[in-house]
Amino acid sequence: MGTRLPLFPEQASTISAEVDHLLYFLMAVSIFFTLLIFGAIFYFAIKYRRRSEQELPHSVHTGWTLEIVWSVIPFGLTMIMFGWGASIFFRESRPPDNAMQIYAVGKQWMWKLQHMEGQREINELHIPINRPVKLLMTSEDVIHSFYVPDFRTKQDVVPGRYTTTWFEATKPGKYHLFCAEYCGTNHSGMIGWVYAMEPQKYQEWLNGGAAGSLSAAGGALFEDLACNNCHKPDGNGRGPSLVGVFGSTVKLAGGGTVRADEGYIRESILNPAAKVVEGYMADMPTFQGLITEENVVQLIEYIKSLGPRPGQGQPGQAAPAIAGSIPSNR
Repeated sequence: MGTRLPLFPEQASTISAEVDHLLYFLMAVSIFFTLLIFGAIFYFAIKYRRRSEQELPHSVHTGWTLEIVWSVIPFGLTMIMFGWGASIFFRESRPPDNAMQIYAVGKQWMWKLQHMEGQREINELHIPINRPVKLLMTSEDVIHSFYVPDFRTKQDVVPGRYTTTWFEATKPGKYHLFCAEYCGTNHSGMIGWVYAMEPQKYQEWLNGGAAGSLSAAGGALFEDLACNNCHKPDGNGRGPSLVGVFGSTVKLAGGGTVRADEGYIRESILNPAAKVVEGYMADMPTFQGLITEENVVQLIEYIKSLGPRPGQGQPGQAAPAIAGSIPSNR
C-alpha cells in the first residue's frame, strides 16, 4: 500500500513496513472511534431530544458492565499502541553490532558526511543496500534533524554531543534527505540525497575516492597539533598514553567512572576540564575553536585505531584516559 499511494513515501528500508503498519493501525482506530462517537452523538441527540417544554428528562442508571467495557477496551488498545510503538523505538535506537559507521555533521545549511575510508560528501550519502548503516551525528551550530522519509528514520542532531540513528536500505535508488527541524532562514534549502547502491557498485564508488582513511588523517592531525609530545605510546610523556583507551572504563577525580566512547573523547578534546581523570590535573588545553568537527572525527577515529597494548586487557577494563596531562603525584 505504501508503495502504491503517492501520499506515502516508498518503503525502502527494513523498518519501513513496521512503521507503516503501526500508522495504519493508529489511523484505523482513530477513524473507527471518530465515526462511532460522532454517530452516537447524532443518534442520541435525535432519539432523546426534548419534544416539548413540559417534558422532563428521566434519569437512567446503567450497570457496571457498560462502564467496565468502555474503560477496558480503550485501555487495551492504548497498551497495544504503546507496546507496538515501544518495540519499534527500541529496535531503531539500537544499531546492530555489524553496522558500518558514517559520521554526519549538520551545519547551516548543509549535511557534511564522512565515511570511515575517508570519502567526504556534502548533501549526498552513498550507502550499500542490505547492510546496516549507523550514523554518528553532531551539529556545528543549532539543532538539525536527519530525516529520510523513505527509510522512516528521523533523528535530531544536537550541538555539543553525538546522537545516533541507523537504517538498512533494501532497494537501490535515490532518496530524499531533509532537515526536519527549523534551523534558520534557509532551513528549507537544507536538503540532499541518499543513494542506495548494490554492494558491488558501492564498493566501486568507494574505491574511486582518493582520500585516505579517517584514522590516517587523524594520525597526521595528531602530529600536526603536537599531541604526540604529551601522549606518548609508552606512557612516558607528560600525558597518559591513548593506546587502548577507547572502550575502556576511566576513573574520574572525586569518584565515579565514565566509558571512553566517542562522546567522551570529543568532550575531552574540546573541554578537557569537564571530566578530570583520577591522578591527573586539569591542565590540558582546549581545542575548541581551533579545529573543526571533521577534525574531531578524525582524531576520534585515530584514537579508536590505537588498540590495546599487549597485556593491557580488553576494552571495558580500566585504562589511561585523555583528559588531563600531568599526573598530580609526579
